[in-house]
Amino acid sequence: MAQSWRPDSWRSKPFIQMPDYKDTQHLETVENTLSKYPPLVFAGEARQLKKNLAKVAAGEAFLLQGGDCAESFAEFHPDAIRDTFRVMLQMAVVMTFAGKLPVVKVGRMAGQFAKPRSADMENQNGTELPSYRGDIINRINFDAESREPNPERMVQAYNQAAATLNLLRAFSQGGYADLHQVHRWNLDFISDSSQGERYEDLAMRIEESLQFMAACGINERTASPIRETDFFTSHEALLLPYEQALTRIDSTTDDWYDVSAHFLWVGARTGQLENAHLEFARGIKNPLGIKCAPDLDTDRLLKMIDLLNPENEPGRLTLIVRVGHDQVQEKLPHLIRAVEKEGKSVVWSCDPMHGNTVKADSGYKTRPFDYILSEVQNFFAVHRAEGTHPGGIHLEMTGQDVTECTGGAQEITDHKLAERYHTHCDPRLNASQALELAFLIADELASARKQAQQRA
Repeated sequence: MAQSWRPDSWRSKPFIQMPDYKDTQHLETVENTLSKYPPLVFAGEARQLKKNLAKVAAGEAFLLQGGDCAESFAEFHPDAIRDTFRVMLQMAVVMTFAGKLPVVKVGRMAGQFAKPRSADMENQNGTELPSYRGDIINRINFDAESREPNPERMVQAYNQAAATLNLLRAFSQGGYADLHQVHRWNLDFISDSSQGERYEDLAMRIEESLQFMAACGINERTASPIRETDFFTSHEALLLPYEQALTRIDSTTDDWYDVSAHFLWVGARTGQLENAHLEFARGIKNPLGIKCAPDLDTDRLLKMIDLLNPENEPGRLTLIVRVGHDQVQEKLPHLIRAVEKEGKSVVWSCDPMHGNTVKADSGYKTRPFDYILSEVQNFFAVHRAEGTHPGGIHLEMTGQDVTECTGGAQEITDHKLAERYHTHCDPRLNASQALELAFLIADELASARKQAQQRA
């Protein structure tokens, strides 16, 4: 089956959640242009991520995946990239210190421009227009010209992704990620909070450890992980013309890789076995993710696993569970038992965002922070009961001081949502909430480590 795959074989399959471009010649011209552009990432980097994820699958590491719900052209700014990167560094340090596990850092960045929608059309005051599907497709303004899908926006998305990746590489390899900078990673608006104080206490302990290691001859010159870090990118493989245009043969292995990102996932709305998105995903060698919604049964999940990872390669497949805080204990055990029974190697990751979206009385779409915490806690509890590794967390988050999710130590209320509600799509955790969640996960990882030691 894999031998019959081509980057364009998805076009022979039914597809949904993609725009209807009126000017097909313009679309073809843009696709041809993008197919000649340099890769955004390299196949060797994707292979390294797969190796890292294999360690997660084996229970020897933890996956932190986070970033914007939908990246925006209008809000593109180096400070926003820096702040999200910085919060992810903070979260990773907190988790690593408590769990004594390396944390694999993957951003929802440099490509997360397209979004699935619940309806093809949007109606406002009796006017019906195509739904906003992300800046790579159309504009959020509610007028006919803005909502018309424009292929040229794919070129702008590529250019923004390239600039984002350039900055991320500079941050991760150029000294910003040096553990000696751990104090400087605290953002101003959380430095005086309870999370900021707890983080500063942790930073002091890390600094003392680094001083001890330096006295033993281990420093940033002798150990590169002290001064730099690996940081990978990911997005949903939704707009397949864009993904196909950036799919290339790796010269060292003769395998196909989608060089738009290191990691791609198939969303809950496009995971039909007979459809185009799984057809595209099965042929690329990147690490892949599957979003697991409440209606996903074990039979279909196993068929998806066999389709996307027929050789049962460790690190190839991440199952991103997004069922809601009130359904984890009911839905997740069945999935785990089915996968374990068949001996499938997967990374289990928790997406506590998408199953917990509600509409506030103020009219804003939001996510109660208590629901998010509850889903994470239940995710860990189920894995503890099943004897499996809770491998990761998948978050929509930002380093900006937004008010989009209610609750948390900042006590964001329904009435405060309007103060700084900036998302172009779904509500995101702000830096304070993300760090608060990181401490909870760190406690869970520390507890799991102690239990493993007791069993040993």
